[in-house]
Amino acid sequence: MTLVAGSYEKFIWGFSLKNLSSSSSSETLALTPIFSYPSHIAPIKSVAAAGPIAASGGTDDIIKIYDLTTSSEIGSLIDHTSAVTALAFYTCPLAPSLPRNLISAADDGNLCIFDADPFVHLKTVSVHRHGIADLAVHPSGRLALTVGRDSCLAMVNLVRGRRNFSCRMDREASIVKYGSEERFFMVANERITAHDAEDAKIVQQMVAQKRVLCITAGESGLLFAGGEDKNIVAWDTTSGKIAYSVDGAHSARVKGLVVLKSRSDNEKFEAFNCLASASSDGVIRIWDLRMISKEKATPLAESKTKSRLTCLAGSSI
Repeated sequence: MTLVAGSYEKFIWGFSLKNLSSSSSSETLALTPIFSYPSHIAPIKSVAAAGPIAASGGTDDIIKIYDLTTSSEIGSLIDHTSAVTALAFYTCPLAPSLPRNLISAADDGNLCIFDADPFVHLKTVSVHRHGIADLAVHPSGRLALTVGRDSCLAMVNLVRGRRNFSCRMDREASIVKYGSEERFFMVANERITAHDAEDAKIVQQMVAQKRVLCITAGESGLLFAGGEDKNIVAWDTTSGKIAYSVDGAHSARVKGLVVLKSRSDNEKFEAFNCLASASSDGVIRIWDLRMISKEKATPLAESKTKSRLTCLAGSSI
C-alpha cells in the first residue's frame, strides 16, 4: 500500500505501508517514507492515487503526475488557469490495476477530463461561475458531482463532456464525496448531509462540533470525518449519530482521511483494513479499524514529515 500527501511547503510525500508481522495474532505495520521533494512552486491543494499512478494539484495551476513504482515524477498537465483544488481518478472495476481517467477541478470554475493511458487532455467543461471546491466521480465513471464557491451543486456528464444539472444550495459546500452508487455526502462547515444519488434529496444530516475538513466512507454505513476539532469521528449515517470517535487524534487540524484495504485475496491477514489520517501538524497516522472504537485508541504506525500537510490519498499497487 502507498500513501501520498501534499503540503503547504510545496512538497509531495510518498509512504509505503507494509506489514512486518509473521502471524495473524499480531500486526506490526511500518510506514516508511519512499520519496519527498518540492514538486510544485506553490502549495499543494489536492492529491489522488490509483494503482501505480498518483497526481497532485497546486496553487501554481499545475497538475503533476507520478509513477509510484519508481517514485518519480513523469509529467505535468497545464490545462487549468487557476489553482487546482480537486483531483480524482476513475478506475474501471474490470481493470483495477490502472486508472482509466483523471478528473480535475480548479478555482477557474472549470473541470478537466483526461485520458490516463497515456495522459491526454480530452475536454474542459465550464461548470461554475466561481471556483470549484471539490469533485466526486460516480463509481460508474459516467458522471461527476462538483460543489463551487457560487454555492451551487452541479452534475457533469463525463461521457459527453458537458454540465447536465446545476442548483443553488442554502449554503456553500466545501466537500462532496460518493459513499456508494446510491448515496453521496456533502459538507458545509460543521454540517454533513447524506443525499440520495438519484434526486439529491437529503436523507440524513449530521452536525460536528467544529468545521469538517475531510471525510471518507467506510463499511456498514460509517462515514469518517476530521477537521478543526483535531478528532476523527465515525458517523453512523443511518441514524445520524456518532458511532465512536478518536479524541485528540492529532495535535492540529485533520486534513485528510483514507480507508486502506488490501485488494488481494492472497494477503496473509487483514493488515490493511486501516484508516490513515494526515494533519497540519505534519504527522500521518495509521489506525486499526477493528480497534479504533475502543477507548484510548493508539495508532499502529505513524510518520512525522515536519510539514503542514494539506491533503492525503492512498493506493494499492
